[in-house]
Order: sequence, then structure tokens, then C-alpha cells
Amino acid sequence: MRTPGFFMMLIAALAAAGMNLDAAPAADCVDCHKNVTPNIVTDWELSKHGKMGMGCTVCHGADHAAASDVAKAKIPTPDTCARCHNARVQQYKKGKHAVAWTAMKAMPTMHWQPSILTDGMKGCGGCHKIGIKAEEEIKELKKNNPGYGTASCDACHTRHTFSVVEARQPQACQTCHMGFDHPQWEMFSSSKHGVRALLKQNKVLPEGTAAPTCQTCHMQEGNHEVRTAWGFLGLRLPMPEDSVWAEDRKVILQAVGVLDPSGNPTSRLDEVKKIDLLRTTQEDWQKERDKTLNTCKQCHSGSFAKSELLKGDQMIKEIDHLMAEGIRIVAGLYKDGILEQPKSYPYAFPDLLAFQDAPTSIETKLFVMFLERRNRAFQGMFHASADYAWWYGYSGMVRDLTEIKYMAEEMRRAKGK
Repeated sequence: MRTPGFFMMLIAALAAAGMNLDAAPAADCVDCHKNVTPNIVTDWELSKHGKMGMGCTVCHGADHAAASDVAKAKIPTPDTCARCHNARVQQYKKGKHAVAWTAMKAMPTMHWQPSILTDGMKGCGGCHKIGIKAEEEIKELKKNNPGYGTASCDACHTRHTFSVVEARQPQACQTCHMGFDHPQWEMFSSSKHGVRALLKQNKVLPEGTAAPTCQTCHMQEGNHEVRTAWGFLGLRLPMPEDSVWAEDRKVILQAVGVLDPSGNPTSRLDEVKKIDLLRTTQEDWQKERDKTLNTCKQCHSGSFAKSELLKGDQMIKEIDHLMAEGIRIVAGLYKDGILEQPKSYPYAFPDLLAFQDAPTSIETKLFVMFLERRNRAFQGMFHASADYAWWYGYSGMVRDLTEIKYMAEEMRRAKGK
């Protein structure tokens, strides 16, 4: 626990660096904003920043002084926060959340969506705003979204309280990690882990009860990298020793566009590496697996924890086989001239990253099978949610594959092939 002396030292250090801390805490700002945005003032007063006398100009600069020059108020970026919280910001910059904005922009389908859903922060951008943005991007965002989507840290530490207590609650993750392609909140909150955590929050269970939250498993010791062994898509390199699984995974990676028809890396693999979408070395994967295993062992025996994680690996093997079969069916339709392959798709495979913009029903079904069903199957396993792993995941994939087979047969019959 940090003492008052720590904060006095921090204030002195910041002042020495030329940062105005408004020792009479932002009196001018508060007088005005109590009338204009009173709840912002209340949140700031409740915050640790407010209690230690850290004024508004530390984060927003001193250029904005009247209602007529609001545009001069600076909006914090992670680098603003790094002046006091450098260790956490550096961790964040090495992790997946930092590349969230770049990852969204890298998806081919992003350029076909209305900008209000991306840059307007009402679709994918609403969560991916947590990522770091270039200075030019921030300038563009400010034109239509003044002050929104540039700060990053406030995605979890809501302004203006910037509460650590809030950011440590599983609900801090809920707003983004839910829904179609990554319903981790639904999985967690219905699992034994989540039920115990929420009962503990509600004081039904004692404070000392072992009840892991999202942060327990994904932010060990407060580490802001927030990485996982299998990554968002449950894909990785190198290939497994099992020859069948290796062939299945190769087909999926080809449909993701990171391997060419011969199995060689493509330029898209370089882009995937930049956005940290999957682990590309055994060492990188093992490092994250070991972190998870050590966390599990705080409550479970090592043998039990290891066996449960291996079950997740095996689920990925099973669903990869289903997924690869679906991809091969659609690729066969391209090859035989039954289905016209979009010119934007890489090589001779459907592009799973085209998402909902796949042009036909069978290709759209393949996308749903990949991003919705497959994600729920393996994420459900790792989140100890049997219902998601089975009904929403594996069973859903089997049903999707049945429909894909039927549609392919109908298309072949119609073409006399």
C-alpha cells in the first residue's frame, strides 16, 4: 500500500519535471465544470488523483481556459499516463490490447464497414479503441469524436476516477469480452470460477474465498500484457507433430491467408505477427502456458491443472478437423468452377477474415463456423464452461458443417457436377 509520503514525493518529482499540479486542485477548472459537467468533477474528487491534489492540467494541459477554446484541451494518451505509471504502460505496449486498433484496421472487411462503426466507436471500434493510435489517427478521430477513443487506459480505468479497484473487477472486462466471437464474460460468469467471484462480490461468500476473476488468470501480478498461449483465434505455429492435425491446421492457416497453397509463409503472416494474433514459436506459446499453469496451481493440484489445459488443446484438435473439412468443401467449389471465388481472396481458399462480407450463403456459414462456433468451443473449454464448449461450440460446428455439405451438394447438382 502506497503511503502519503509516496504521493508527496511523486508530486515533487512531477513538479520538478515542469508539470503543473495545481496545488489548489484545479480551482478554476472545478468552478466552471461543476456547472458544465458536474459528474466529471465528482469522479475526479473521488479519485486518487483528486485526493493527492493532481490538477486537471497534468493530463489536459493549460491551453483550455474558457468555453470558447474547448478544442485546446489535450486528451490523454498512454504516454500521458506513462509519466507516472511507466511500468504498467510499458507492459500494456507489449501486450495484445495495445495492438487492438491496428488489428481492427488490418482486417480486410474493415474497409467495407460504415466509418461510424469503426472510427465512430459504435461497432468494432467501441472496443478496439483501447489500442495505440498514431498521432495522425488521433487528429482525425478528434474531428468527429472529440475526446473519445484516444486515451486507451480509460477503457478499463474509467475516467475520471481511473479506479484501480474498478479495473480489477471482472465487469471491467465485460463490456468488450462478450457476444458473438468472444463471449468470455458469458462463459466466465456461468462457470464455477465466475459464480464464486460474483458471490464473493455480493458478500455471500467470505472475503478470503478463492474466487478467480479475469485478472487473476490473465493479468498475473497486475501485468498489463494480457496475453494467452493460444491467442484470440486458437491458432499457432509451429505445426503439431500429429500429421492429421498438422494438415488440418495448415488448411485453416491457408484460409486465414498466412500460408500459401504450398504451406509457405505469406506477407499476411508478417501482419499477423505485428498485431499479435497468434503465437508463432513454441517458446512464446510455452511461456504463456506456464504462466497460466502456475496460476491454476494456486487453487488446484498441478496434475489436475495440467490435464484441464490439455483438454483445451485436444478440443482445438477436434474442432480444427471440422473446420478444415468445411474449408476444403468450399475450396473444392472454387476449383471446380461451381462457385466464383472473389478476386480479393488469397490463393485458392476462402478468406475467413472477410467476416460477414463473404458474398454467398455457404461462405458466410463458413465464417460463422470459424469465428463464432469454433471460438466458443475452445474458449468454452479453457473457461470451464461446458455448455459453451458443447452446445454453442462443438455441436454448433457440426450443425454448420452439415449445412455446408448440403449446400455444396445442391450447388453441384444445379451445375450438373
